[in-house]
Formats: sequence, C-alpha cells, structure tokens
Amino acid sequence: MNDWLIQAFNGGSLASILLLISLGLAFAFGLMGVINMAHGEFIMLGAYTTYVFETIIFKQYLQASPETMAWGLWFVLSIPAAFLVTGFLGVLLEITLIRQLYGRPLDTLLATWGVGMILQQVVRTIFGAPNVNVGRPAWLQNGPAWLWTDKTNAAALKALQPYWEIIEGVRLPYTRLFIIGLVAVVILITFYYLRRTAAGRRLRATMQNREMAAALGVRSRRVDAFTFGVGAGLAGVAGAVLTLIGPIGPTLGTAYIVDAFLVVVLGGVGKLRGALLAALIIGVFNAVTAKWLISAQVEAAATVAKVLVFLMVVAFLQWKPQGLVTVKAR
Repeated sequence: MNDWLIQAFNGGSLASILLLISLGLAFAFGLMGVINMAHGEFIMLGAYTTYVFETIIFKQYLQASPETMAWGLWFVLSIPAAFLVTGFLGVLLEITLIRQLYGRPLDTLLATWGVGMILQQVVRTIFGAPNVNVGRPAWLQNGPAWLWTDKTNAAALKALQPYWEIIEGVRLPYTRLFIIGLVAVVILITFYYLRRTAAGRRLRATMQNREMAAALGVRSRRVDAFTFGVGAGLAGVAGAVLTLIGPIGPTLGTAYIVDAFLVVVLGGVGKLRGALLAALIIGVFNAVTAKWLISAQVEAAATVAKVLVFLMVVAFLQWKPQGLVTVKAR
C-alpha cells in the first residue's frame, strides 16, 4: 500500500508539471487556434535559463561561495527570469511569425516545428549537445530543517533527510513537494488573472467571441501577443522546475509535449478547470499503471503505460469529444 501511495504522489507531481506546460498550449489553441510545436523548446529555454543563473551568473561572474550557492538564491531568481525570457520570446514569435499565419493551421504547425528545430540547434551550439546538471538549493536537498540547523555541526547536517516521512514507509521528497506547491501558487495567480483583472476578462471575451470583443473595443491582436507570451512564460517556469528532477538537454521539452497536448485535448480547449482535471488524471494514471506493470514484471513497463494512457484518452474522447469541461452556450 505504501508503494502505491508513493506512486500516486509521484503521479501528482507529474500532473502539476503537465498542467503548468499545458496551460500555455490551452490558451494559444483556444484563443488563436494555433498548435504551437515550439512549446517544448520554451520549456528547454526555461531550464537553460536556470543553468545560466547557476553556472555563469553566480559561479563565474559573481563568484559566489559554496555557502551562498547552498542558500539557492540563484534558483529563486531563475524562476521569474525564466518566465520573462521565454515570455519575451513568445511575444516576439507571435508578432513576427504566427500573426502572419492565422487561419492557416497546417502552415502554423510546420512553421512552429521549424522554429523548435532552430532553437534546439542554437542551444546545442552555445551549450553543447550533452545533457548538463543543475544543482539544487540545500533546503530542497535536506529539507527546511537545513535553514535553522547549525551549519558547523557535521553530525546534525548528516542526519537531515531529503524527504518528509508522513507515515512509516511513505517518504515524500521535498523537491516534489516544492514543485506541487509552486504549481499551486501559479494556478491561483492564473485563476485570479482570468477572473479578477481587466486583462483576463479581455482574454476570456476574445476566446468566446473575437468579433464581438473587437466590436466592443478590445484590441484582439494585443491580447493574442500577450496571451502567447504568458503561455510561453509558463512553459519556461516548467523548464526551471524540471531542473530539480534530472539533467537537462536540448531535447528536454520533447519528453513532455505530447502529454501536454493530451491534457489540452482531454480537458477541453481553453478551460482551466478541465486542464487541471486532465493533468491529474493523466499523471496519476500513468504513474500507477507503470507501477502495476512493473510489479507484474511486464517488459518496457513505462512504454506500455504510455500506450494505455493514449488508449484511455482515445476511449474517453469517443464518448465525450468536447473534453471534460465544455463551454456552456445558449
């Protein structure tokens, strides 16, 4: 039972990452009808922004001490920096390329795929093709207790653990707890933006009826560019978060982009609640199914679990093609 609980928790952390990635896709497709194949490369750029903050800005330029690096200020600053960098590139991409291709979905798909390939090659040229590792703040490696533990006491530091044991045998890594908490904060900010701000209301109005919104004075092109930039920025934040899980490389985004598209389709295009439910279903189903297949000694359990996720989504869409959450209209 403990193993199943741990797998469900891992699925929840995967779901939170998928949700963060899929929000930008959902907004872009729901607002502009654009299938952005370069979205995975925005994830990769967000991850490399974190790498630049750690290795170039703090270690090489500022020559920060190991104690300063352990506090993780570089990681905290890299999260908003990843949002701004990828958000700016998203706005630039929308203005220079995508805006010229509205109403031509096949051309948009091919153009963004080409942009993604270009971004991958640029990163390979600058940082190299091999994967690189990004460090973690000490308060994620050893838990919050590191903040108030005497740093000169070697025995106390060694006794710290990188997980929170809620019950005997169920250990939740602090890294994944942080990811879930960060994504929850981002979702709350996004919900507040959509529901409580004038810009968010203009976005929802444009998604529901572009012509009527434009007739009432909404500058739809400006809304398009800003929304595309926000979606790209969220992908950059997801990339910064993924540095906590493992090495990063030029093809980092391709491992998550297919599942993100599944979240968008299953949840209902442009619906925040639908994306939240779909990400949770896909993430937990994938993790638990993989655990069950491994326990059954099935070869290539991860691949088989991915196939079962696809079949589950296809079967659901046969029953409800509009997705989990649909727009109510009269």
